[in-house]
Amino acid sequence: QVNLVESGGGLVQAGGSLRFSCSASGRTLSGYATGWFRQAPGKEREFVAAISWNGGRIYYADSVKGRFTISRDNAKGTVYLQMNSLKPEDTAVYYCAASGYITTTAREYNYWGQGTQVTVSS
Repeated sequence: QVNLVESGGGLVQAGGSLRFSCSASGRTLSGYATGWFRQAPGKEREFVAAISWNGGRIYYADSVKGRFTISRDNAKGTVYLQMNSLKPEDTAVYYCAASGYITTTAREYNYWGQGTQVTVSS
């Protein structure tokens, strides 16, 4: 079992930045591809970014390209999501998830964090 823990959410003004961290208890996150997803009220969960286990492949949703950066430090067993130039439409609950392979499809992720709220005010 892999229990994921996210940290770093909060309230920020439009144009601001936030940085998420995702780590695991029970096992290291180092051997897993890791993705970030988000869900806004009344909307389906959507893909944000994903990184392969060694960082060799990275995917982004079009809506966040150029603004968000996913990275990982396997020595620390942590995956990061740096979010810059935040917009009100980025407001959502953000989740990290782990899978045996990199994918943009939520149902293919086996493990999920509890989610953390990001609110971007205009």
